[in-house]
Amino acid sequence: MKRILCVLMLLCLLVPVSLAEGTTALNWEDVAPVLEAGNVTGQFYTFDEIAVKIWLPDGLLPVELTEEDKANGYIGYFMPEDESAQLAVMYVDLDGMTLEDYAQYLASEEGVSEVEAGTVNGFPCVSYRIAEQDSVSVTFATEKGYVLEVTCAPLSVENAEMVWGAVISSIQAAE
Repeated sequence: MKRILCVLMLLCLLVPVSLAEGTTALNWEDVAPVLEAGNVTGQFYTFDEIAVKIWLPDGLLPVELTEEDKANGYIGYFMPEDESAQLAVMYVDLDGMTLEDYAQYLASEEGVSEVEAGTVNGFPCVSYRIAEQDSVSVTFATEKGYVLEVTCAPLSVENAEMVWGAVISSIQAAE
């Protein structure tokens, strides 16, 4: 138990879910050794249609998407069997909106907080929280004018920020 707490405290220091004003760079290479040292296991899930992969902790399982989900831009949705957490992945066309424009839009929306720019594995992104949904999201712009958005919830349970921080730090181009 002490070892797990040490790993979680290290993750807390290495992987802040809230990206700090464009200066924080989250990198999987910094987080992976900490997870390994703490015997925290998971695996990468690849989204072939956009050549992106994301590490998911064991127990976070893919949910079958409906045609409506797909029409709304969802390309992945994951939950544990008890449905106590959710990770949603969307790929949507925002008519070429830049990350800066998207950040300004988010900052003007009621209920959205902590809108911040940063990078994850070298890719510019914007992160934000929605208290009413108890969620954190990170958004990346693509070369095709779309955005990839990953939303994690809940944030209010013990160690959630560390787990979601590890997931967010893993978002990277698939090999």
